[in-house]
Amino acid sequence: MKVFLKLIKVKITIAVAISTVLGYIIAAQEINSGVVLPVLGLFILACGSAALNQYQERDLDAKMERTSERPIPSGKISAKNALLISITLIISGSIILFLGSNFLALQLALLTLIWYNAVYTPLKRKTAFAIIPGALIGALPPLVGYSAVTGDISSPNILFVAFFYFIWQIPHFWLIFLMHHKEYESAGFPSIAKIFGKKQLAQITFLWTTATAISVMMFPIFQVVDSFTIIILLFISSIGLIVLFSGLLGKKDQKVRRLFIFINIFLLLINTLIIVDVV
Repeated sequence: MKVFLKLIKVKITIAVAISTVLGYIIAAQEINSGVVLPVLGLFILACGSAALNQYQERDLDAKMERTSERPIPSGKISAKNALLISITLIISGSIILFLGSNFLALQLALLTLIWYNAVYTPLKRKTAFAIIPGALIGALPPLVGYSAVTGDISSPNILFVAFFYFIWQIPHFWLIFLMHHKEYESAGFPSIAKIFGKKQLAQITFLWTTATAISVMMFPIFQVVDSFTIIILLFISSIGLIVLFSGLLGKKDQKVRRLFIFINIFLLLINTLIIVDVV
């Protein structure tokens, strides 16, 4: 079971499911049983996409300490079996998602799969800036959840939530890179640290994090939330994030892993506050 959970990158795919739930609740303005099939379908599809990604990057994973114990490079599962599992999950997830929602939701989910596995994954080997177009991957699941209810994604509130997810993805990834840039470089990935330098990259990460926080402060403008209490809590949370990350501008090296934890907690907190406001 542990091997399977690692193959499907369960922590990431659960996060995808949560963002899908968020989109569904924003559209439905409530939590109801209709959320089960769309979220389950996208979760299973995302698991298949994650397994396919590990199949695609098995050779590079073997070169990095942080990924060398993944199922394929460690020999715990064969590449062929991993590919079969991924295909099975993708097909079954797509069927469940379509039966539980509509064709637009399926199209958006498959676009996420294509963008992750056919665009972003090979692009990482070619450019250090792959994360910018790659951030679209995180922006799509809330749209899947929303479209599962409405069959439409033209509403400004869900588009801005998707934009927030897009912005959040970039500092999230660059914090990972700051922690493990030497491993990425040794594996042959283009290094953004070589373009800007580690200190400059830390400063750029702070700017992207600030943009993430500012986007949250703009939620009331786009009618994502309307409760005065929630608006105040979002504002306080955003200011807190900026203050925490301001250390990246200093001369001393910051504990990047701690900041990585903070930005993930921030996302979970924002999701929770939006859901509380809606329901």
